[in-house]
Amino acid sequence: MSQQETTRPKLAAGPDAKTPWPQSIALGLQHVLAMDSYILPLVLGASIGLGNADLTYFVQMSFFACGVATLLQCALMKLPIVQGPSYVPLGAMRMIGSTMGIATLLGSLIPGAILMVALGASKLYSKFIRRVITPMIGGIIILIVGLTLVPTAISGIFDSGGYGLTINAVSGCVAFGVMLVCTVLQYALRRAGVLHLFSVIISLAAGTAVAWTMGDADFSAVAQASWFSLPMPFHFGVPRFDLGTCVLMAVIYLFVLIESTGTWFVIQDVTGEELTDQRVNRGTLGFGLGNLISALFGSTPVTGYSSNAGLIPLTKIASRRVFVCAGAILVALGFCPKLMAVVISLPVAVVDGVFAMVCVTLISAGMRIIRSSAFDDRDSLIVGISVLCGVATMVFPADAMAAAPQFLQYFLASGVAVGGAAAILLQLLLPHPPADHTDAS
Repeated sequence: MSQQETTRPKLAAGPDAKTPWPQSIALGLQHVLAMDSYILPLVLGASIGLGNADLTYFVQMSFFACGVATLLQCALMKLPIVQGPSYVPLGAMRMIGSTMGIATLLGSLIPGAILMVALGASKLYSKFIRRVITPMIGGIIILIVGLTLVPTAISGIFDSGGYGLTINAVSGCVAFGVMLVCTVLQYALRRAGVLHLFSVIISLAAGTAVAWTMGDADFSAVAQASWFSLPMPFHFGVPRFDLGTCVLMAVIYLFVLIESTGTWFVIQDVTGEELTDQRVNRGTLGFGLGNLISALFGSTPVTGYSSNAGLIPLTKIASRRVFVCAGAILVALGFCPKLMAVVISLPVAVVDGVFAMVCVTLISAGMRIIRSSAFDDRDSLIVGISVLCGVATMVFPADAMAAAPQFLQYFLASGVAVGGAAAILLQLLLPHPPADHTDAS
């Protein structure tokens, strides 16, 4: 028996188990509560200037798209997977949406999703990841995502936004502080695991309560929102296609797929189900289809959520039926504008306070994955150069950026695209050290 098999948690129900429907629904709801599906669309929608009605729909479609994508992956991969919004393309989407509008943003997502469908159908991706995509590359991308999103979170907390620096700073810092306390307590106290499920909700409630007492919370939009509405494709108008942004997002989709692949490996480790080439290719196909549906209905790219995979050892239930229920609940939430109106009424600083903790989680997750990989001088060089390239995009001189061709401007505005491309190129081009040199080190 291998060391991996001895350390793998014993499951009460494997992926093919038929758990009772009441238990499946309850555990599915638990997986939904453990997600932060509304944080990314809130941050993105607010940063590109969506009004209340459009922002409500934007968040609504995030739930709908995540649910549909979850159901697709459960059916195609036959694995317990939950799909959620990916933070990998957030920087690029903010740049496109704020400068060219939501129609161009959504138009830029469609060609890349179609390419992902073609990649899955061609069965080439399984060969690619076996050769190029090591866990270290995935860790580098996640680390760069966390680092490059920090300015978004911090500026959102401390930007006055018309309400005064003090109100935003206090409510945002309270939300961050409560989230941090919940995170610490779940490790410090044996019976505080429930905080993992409700930490985001608790933090948002605490920050909003503080903002409410200071006059920075308005829930009047909730009363005006309807209880039910049907998702409609092209809600934001006919998508506009710009060559530069389409190429950029097609490149970034590859990094989102790599992120999702990391989750597949986590699920393999937790459940013992082999990640075969067939599963990889079917998962790539499902990834592309889910993201195509997401873009057509006005939402953002989705990815496999490793946090939900991490719940499996806690519940010891890996039944796909549970994850199908989670997907169905997410779809159902996508039909309820009133609940989405509650979400979009949360103060921006409070949301960014929680988002700052998301950045911390991404940074630590990336570092943990990198550290768990076999590491030599070559790998150190790949990590250092890739992170340098990714972080450099945050401080790239504006005049130098303006002098570059337009597509290059789009590319340089995305730390994930620059750093991820550097990591993959270095992985392909850098020679491995001789065996005797490795042994000596």
